[in-house]
Amino acid sequence: MKRILVIGCSGSGKSTFSKQLSHRLNLPLVHLDHLFWNPGWIEREYKIFEGLLQIEIEKEQWIIDGNYINSFPIRIKYADTVIFFDFNRWICTWRVIKRWLMQEGYQAIGCPQTMDWSFLKYVFWDYQKIYRTKALEIKEQYADSVNWITFNDSNEVRNWFLMLH
Repeated sequence: MKRILVIGCSGSGKSTFSKQLSHRLNLPLVHLDHLFWNPGWIEREYKIFEGLLQIEIEKEQWIIDGNYINSFPIRIKYADTVIFFDFNRWICTWRVIKRWLMQEGYQAIGCPQTMDWSFLKYVFWDYQKIYRTKALEIKEQYADSVNWITFNDSNEVRNWFLMLH
């Protein structure tokens, strides 16, 4: 595992896991939110985002944390492993609300935790119906060329870390 994508719904624990895995495997960590957002939640032009992403994926080793489904086909061509957090929507929704209430960290530099109905709808409904489905289609398409690890809950994540050498 030298080029790892970590994907899944907001609130599933991708970023926390990615930080721990980066430390454990001594691999550089790239958060897609940091590439996509300017301070104040201002989107970068997509071409600039793609250029920044291209620089990262061409490196020999990395962990890339985040969804951004439009860039997934580009990223998976460079990846050797995809770690998919396929958690229950209720858990993800609760964690997103909790993170916002506790104001835990920033999504990107200058982008504090935010919450609105649109984001809650994405976590609870849109991610499951649209983005999860697309991720599973891509999994099927790349089944022979990339190692795919799926976690359905936090216990599976803990057990995997215990087995990791």
